[in-house]
Amino acid sequence: MAESNQKKDILTRLSDAGEEAISRVAGSQTTSRLMESVGGLRERLDDVQKKLRGLDELEQRVAKLEKKVSDLAKPKRASSTSSRSRASSTTRRSTPRKKPSSS
Repeated sequence: MAESNQKKDILTRLSDAGEEAISRVAGSQTTSRLMESVGGLRERLDDVQKKLRGLDELEQRVAKLEKKVSDLAKPKRASSTSSRSRASSTTRRSTPRKKPSSS
């Protein structure tokens, strides 16, 4: 029974020492500064999350704009009347031009 009391005494001492150590750490200025830093970090992470949520919308807008630009960059098909007029204008001259005479 003396051994059992001794074990309880050792466990009681350890728990008391642990509680004392925890209270010292909790009361120190370093711990309070650490907690302030963690709070500030949380706020900054919230801001980053908000900005990242907006990126999806921006990516969709950019994709739409890229599609519009690529559609505008594609050559348009010429109508049949304009292609005929080009063909007739290039085939009009059947005789070669005369060179200007140098006198």
